Amino acid sequence: MSFIVVSPLSRIAEMAVRHKARDMISLIAKEQAFHRPAVIAAERHLTLGMNDISFKGTGDLVAPDETHVRALIDFAASWRQETPLLIHCWMGVSRSPAAALIAALSLAPDQSEEELANRLRTASPFATPNARLIEIGDALLNRGGRLVTAVRAIGRGADADGNAPFLLAIKDTASG
Repeated sequence: MSFIVVSPLSRIAEMAVRHKARDMISLIAKEQAFHRPAVIAAERHLTLGMNDISFKGTGDLVAPDETHVRALIDFAASWRQETPLLIHCWMGVSRSPAAALIAALSLAPDQSEEELANRLRTASPFATPNARLIEIGDALLNRGGRLVTAVRAIGRGADADGNAPFLLAIKDTASG
């Protein structure tokens, strides 16, 4: 079964080793320094420099944009799915859950956005996917607003301390 590991930055090495991940997407502020886990080859690591904001950036803040989401979709398409895909941001609550939803829909476009969003909520009571990433992903994947609506329907997640990694299946295995 193909799945995505969503993690806060502080636990990426542990999650990469535990789940045998060999591909990683980092959604992190442009100047944020961190070390790529040794089990992830540099060529299988995509870093997307952005802040966790839902408005067009001002000053030093970098808002998620179409370039980021296109790179995310392209990287997900290149993932062989032999091992899990690790996606992380600073706390594993906003940018990385949004990226996980976008990656899952790009890889299995025949699934229901509502079912996918509900699966995310079941996997993480804390996830609050970044609205700007979701809006851009919805548009680029031609979802007609359904992904935005589904994410709004699950609402804001519970308060989090940034220490709650989770797994998200690409597709619901019960429905095929």
